[in-house]
Amino acid sequence: MRLTATADDRLWVSVTGSVGLRGRRHRKAAIRMLLNISRRQLGLETPSGRFGPWLMSQFVPMIMRRMEGRILAWVWREDPELLVAMAQVEELTPQLRAARAMMPMQYDDAEPFHSPHLGAGERLVLDMPQRENTPPMATYSWETGTHLVTLTAMSPDRTRFGTVLGAVDELARSLRLVDDVQLGESNVLRLDPA
Repeated sequence: MRLTATADDRLWVSVTGSVGLRGRRHRKAAIRMLLNISRRQLGLETPSGRFGPWLMSQFVPMIMRRMEGRILAWVWREDPELLVAMAQVEELTPQLRAARAMMPMQYDDAEPFHSPHLGAGERLVLDMPQRENTPPMATYSWETGTHLVTLTAMSPDRTRFGTVLGAVDELARSLRLVDDVQLGESNVLRLDPA
């Protein structure tokens, strides 16, 4: 099972498909933003340096390529440090079901969200988290019976997060699952996600 999406190139830069110099600036900015969010949540006031994000930006595309389409990531084109979105598909094991059932109470506030490709799902928007160090985020999830598809968008800016939420909704609606079906011993039939 792999994910694919039709992200608007005017709004999003794909981190998954960017290798080498292509998309490097956006990759570094997104990684720096995520590292700074992590440092704030740990109570560290100093921002991350330049070497850590640069080093991680060199390895992230290779790691994502090894995931073979199970993880996709994008950053906001206009301001890469404003918004990062990451989609993933994982097998729906009993352990994953149990972990989802034991999520904190605020995750019960999810609202229905429909995707033309994945069907009925849920959207949870935490635009004003209670803890000051927690960034605003939106999580979309769909259960297909055998797999769980999630899209998580995160931003360090509480005041601007609501302005980009519509674009995240459109990105979530464009997510599709792709699967290869084996025919006989050596033939592979690739199904169009549409």
